[in-house]
Amino acid sequence: MKLVTATAILSFAASGASAQNQCAAGKTIDDGVLTVATGNPAYYPWVMDDAPESKQGFEAAVAYAVAERMGFADDQVTWVRSSFDQAIQPGAKDFDFNLQQYSITPERDEIVDFSAPYYSAAMAVLTRQVIVDLGAEANIDALRSLKWGADANTTAVPMLAEVIAPESDPLLYGDNADVVEAMKAGQIDAALFDLPTALYLSAVVLDDGVILGQFPAERSESPDQFGMLLEEGNPLKECIDAAIAEMTADGSLAAIEAEWLSETTGVPVIQ
Repeated sequence: MKLVTATAILSFAASGASAQNQCAAGKTIDDGVLTVATGNPAYYPWVMDDAPESKQGFEAAVAYAVAERMGFADDQVTWVRSSFDQAIQPGAKDFDFNLQQYSITPERDEIVDFSAPYYSAAMAVLTRQVIVDLGAEANIDALRSLKWGADANTTAVPMLAEVIAPESDPLLYGDNADVVEAMKAGQIDAALFDLPTALYLSAVVLDDGVILGQFPAERSESPDQFGMLLEEGNPLKECIDAAIAEMTADGSLAAIEAEWLSETTGVPVIQ
């Protein structure tokens, strides 16, 4: 019985790999090779130590997982670099797909193709170390007592009202830059940003920035979704979408997200 079961499993795995190989056959820039692009440089936590070939970092790990689902071994994946703006222009590409936290928008989708989303950005609480030292914590009761600011044009405003319900009305600003300046000036204690933006602001813009916690993406009204960028009309899209669908269904995509965007960054989830 064990022999039959093992044989059946091996047969199923082989047929799955064959189907994926069939899907990708003749659709990559170089036959038998998957060319993946990232930024120059590529940043934590999306790629660790600017070395995507190490498979370390959220987008590096996702790229190799998708490649495997399409039948490519690690040594059949090659990396190239591109600027964010360069890659999103119309025209021929020197990559099969590109991962650089590209938000899927209708305007961009008119000139390039996107895969199915591989990440829905959680909303995160950005504050400063002085506010944490005064007792701010990653729970709703503590968050309600903070003085909040928000870009009036974003989904942060309804989320503040519906999820956090602060004790005092938030101060509204014209853009995110004004929100950050208000935080620097001590006019507000905290603000909501999508997690990638909060990671950047806390590491680069604010000298004492702290990400207090993140909300699950499903609690956002319309979470920002990232897709792999492809040349317009690229037939490889159907293969990538199938791989992402499988990874979503079996939980492996969520596991990669937990490893690199929750555990690695140390940002707790606010329930």
